[in-house]
Amino acid sequence: MIDPATKTDAVMDLLIVDGRVAERRAPEKGRGAAPAGGRVLEATGHWVCPGLVDMHVHLREPGQEHKESIESGTRAAAAGGFTSVACMPNTDPWNDGLSVTEYIVAEARRRGVVNVFPIGCVSKGGLGAELAEIGDMVRSGAVAVSDDGRPVGNSYLLRMALEYAKIFGIPLIDHCEDRNLSASGVMHEGFVSTVLGLKGIPAASEEVAVATDLAVAAMSGGRLHVAHLSTRGSLEKIRRARADGVAVTCEATPHHLVLTDQSVADSHYDPNMKMNPPLRSEEDRQALLQGLRDGTIDAIASDHAPHHADEKLVEFDEAPFGIIGLETTVPLVLDRCVRKEGLAPARFVELLAQNPARILGINKGTLAVGADADVTIIDPDLGRTVDVSQFKSKARNSPFHGWRLRGWPVATVVAGRVVHELLPVATR
Repeated sequence: MIDPATKTDAVMDLLIVDGRVAERRAPEKGRGAAPAGGRVLEATGHWVCPGLVDMHVHLREPGQEHKESIESGTRAAAAGGFTSVACMPNTDPWNDGLSVTEYIVAEARRRGVVNVFPIGCVSKGGLGAELAEIGDMVRSGAVAVSDDGRPVGNSYLLRMALEYAKIFGIPLIDHCEDRNLSASGVMHEGFVSTVLGLKGIPAASEEVAVATDLAVAAMSGGRLHVAHLSTRGSLEKIRRARADGVAVTCEATPHHLVLTDQSVADSHYDPNMKMNPPLRSEEDRQALLQGLRDGTIDAIASDHAPHHADEKLVEFDEAPFGIIGLETTVPLVLDRCVRKEGLAPARFVELLAQNPARILGINKGTLAVGADADVTIIDPDLGRTVDVSQFKSKARNSPFHGWRLRGWPVATVVAGRVVHELLPVATR
């Protein structure tokens, strides 16, 4: 059992009763049988972790169900080992008021298989002009606000939103991008973009926005969370701001941790290598890995962005930004960060369970007695090949198809109910 919230890293038995953790104990002979009417999940040789939390997911519902739905997205989450997801508001219509928030909450109860926590808009319609009804959305179930997919429209709106969010005790999550600098760029600006003849998005487009956000957060006293951090410069700015007492947290995505702009060239302009922020340089990637180790980066989030196959079957320039990640995040981080970069297993759980829950203010991310029985069981030695045709998601826009990865979730438990099981049929 690996549970950093209770400083637990030991071989233990876990008893779940009525959807909650009832008891944790050292294993003893003769005590492995389930209570009457119960069931035993045999996890010898596996990691038993608090249910993982993906704090940055696009479920596309309402309005874009041809890409993903709450039902398919939550099934993908369960298959990926996530027991909770927070869904971004850029739906159709945008989640900028209580009616859409209430719809998402109700639909998740009807059709979802994992916990769904809505994130509401900062501005009405995500247009960056006028504050959305933050109080109404929070009362309806929103756990944060964001205009993700777009940066917050201007510094004044950001200040107002941070001050309102502070009143309600929630974070503001920003997609940091100066669009005057990124303009119509499609990949990281640098040597590779020049060789490929593609218009670049400079690192400064993110770093200028991060610097502005940090200054406004310091002034307002609100809680800022920087989404999908991608550059060394942004990381250094957050490190300094935190030392100065600014209430800021940040996340990184698996794709920014394992891929670089060279991947666009190596894949021969694969549109599944196109995302925003773009894949950056090797120097940036190494800086992000160091940020995982030293604690500057608080969370890993998939930025699961499903698209219909037809939308990605176009030239790189014309393809939409974004890739799916709910079903590949765990094996990518285990294989490439834990196994190959030396990230500690307890730190893995912090980044994917404890810290996302803390940032969002939800009662998840721990296996303490009395906690919700949301559990992710991982086989750290299981080797499998990524096969998008087997995904639970409706979408297939992943750059990792065919990758051989070691370390996969094998069971996902939500409120004491097994919502996904993977038979370990693959070779180890």
